[in-house]
Amino acid sequence: MTRIRVLLVDDQSLFREGLRAVLSTDAAIEVVGEAGNGEEALAACGALRPDVVLMDVRMPVLDGVSATRRIQVQHPRTRVVMLTTFDDDEAIFEGLRAGAVGYLLKDAAAARLGDAIRAAARGESFLQPSVASKVIAELSRLRARPAGPKELVSARELEVLQLLGRGASNKEIAAALFLAEGTVKNHVTNIFEKLGVQSRAEAAIRAKELGLI
Repeated sequence: MTRIRVLLVDDQSLFREGLRAVLSTDAAIEVVGEAGNGEEALAACGALRPDVVLMDVRMPVLDGVSATRRIQVQHPRTRVVMLTTFDDDEAIFEGLRAGAVGYLLKDAAAARLGDAIRAAARGESFLQPSVASKVIAELSRLRARPAGPKELVSARELEVLQLLGRGASNKEIAAALFLAEGTVKNHVTNIFEKLGVQSRAEAAIRAKELGLI
């Protein structure tokens, strides 16, 4: 059985030691390394190629949200689960917007932590119930408010759309935005769906009509 390779990222070494001890009892999980801040996490991801990163939010040097965003660009196959004491809306939505596929609080049971790691390794999302309720409430609020043109697409999709409108290829967009070409392709697909178009030319025309470019 292939074990899930996990990197632990937290600025408290005692917490990392405890987390390693808890995860060592799970035969499906292998802790391959630790990092004390976001910069160390980026270096460890490059050297160790973990499947899943358990990431704290608040850390010195480079915080967990910024590190998560950079990991998604540099190592798109690595999944990040935020593991933190912070459950305020800002921390939750910043972490998820950065690309985290899971969000757990540090008081979570060991079994739930294992479930989150397995879900992340499968490419699935896993949210602690209290976090999930906040996400659902925010989505309901957004659905109740009519979306303006710039709210149709995310900030990153808008960047892709602007370059697309200038005739840039996926490869050129990837180079300009420091993204993987596959990530750009996914953004383009999402843009087509949101704008209700089927080609790059149609997307550019529709974007101009909406004042997006």
